[in-house]
Amino acid sequence: MKNSKIEKLAGILGSAGPAVIAFSGGVDSSFLLYMAHKTHAGSVVAATVRTPYIPSREIEQATEFAGRYGIRHQIIDIGTPAIVANNPDNRCYHCKKAIFTRLAGFAESAGCATVFDGSNADDLNEYRPGMKALRELQVRSPLLEAGLTKNDIREHLRREGLDIWNMPAMTCMLTRIPHNTPVTPETLTMIEEAENCLCAKGYRGARVRVHADVARIECPQQLMDKICEAAERKQIVEKLKHAGFRYITLDMEGYRTGSMNL
Repeated sequence: MKNSKIEKLAGILGSAGPAVIAFSGGVDSSFLLYMAHKTHAGSVVAATVRTPYIPSREIEQATEFAGRYGIRHQIIDIGTPAIVANNPDNRCYHCKKAIFTRLAGFAESAGCATVFDGSNADDLNEYRPGMKALRELQVRSPLLEAGLTKNDIREHLRREGLDIWNMPAMTCMLTRIPHNTPVTPETLTMIEEAENCLCAKGYRGARVRVHADVARIECPQQLMDKICEAAERKQIVEKLKHAGFRYITLDMEGYRTGSMNL
């Protein structure tokens, strides 16, 4: 990775002054927070939004990361917006609109003129309806502005010695539910319990997509042989049925982003 991208990022962060960073605890927002803290130690605030459709383990990861570097960290609770409750095609737009409207209000109360988010250059190549909301609310995306891709970010984290450099991508649990399907607390609990089980067994980054009472597991390709072993299958089936699913299936294509957008 060329240093020019990191230099450009440093320039963006350095000229912005005190800022609130939308901090999910994922790779991108963690990298942004880390770099902003190095540039503006003491004047950066990490704000993590907690909603019913964000796994609790992600909130815990965000809290641990901010605490590790002594960064001021605020958790903001938001319910499920009514317009998001049926998981419409453009749910990301409405979700981002609600979340970043709240973050803008928090930034004002914290004396910060800028809100940053962790979108990167690769996000321009994917279906991201939430980007429209960011533009409308004048949220800045320094990683995208600097031209940093996901691979750039992971490589710099690795060079910096941060153990999150190879952490799997994180997304909200709404991405596990088909569009235009009602989102219920029971479904979200089932998803979280099922994915916690897979994560505990070493299947980091696996997804459990929900189709009524069917769990469709998308497993990382490098772990497909392991999950197909008889003992593994038996344990996973038992755990996911305990979570509330009737049928447990393995998607032969493995994990890929955006499979519910097809």
